[in-house]
Amino acid sequence: MWPSSLVIAEPVEKGAEALAIVAPEAVSLHRDRPAGSPRNVWPGTIREITAVSSRLRVLVTSEEAADVVAEIIPQAAADLAVTYGTPVWCSAKATEITLVTL
Repeated sequence: MWPSSLVIAEPVEKGAEALAIVAPEAVSLHRDRPAGSPRNVWPGTIREITAVSSRLRVLVTSEEAADVVAEIIPQAAADLAVTYGTPVWCSAKATEITLVTL
């Protein structure tokens, strides 16, 4: 479940059930709460890191939002010092979220 304050570029009909889709490469990870243009920011905890080709897929769980997968490069993982259990902040721009009505 996403927070009720989820900001999207193209909203669906009020009261409609919808599925929010965010591509892994559209999710940014931060050690501190980010400022700036992303309208969707939420805290989470790293639960899994999997190597996929030259990138890492990072599963982040949160009590405030749905689980999300972020795709980052190894250098970003090193800069963020991410490991299992690391608290992080996730962000996604409104234009990067697609809603599919159910």
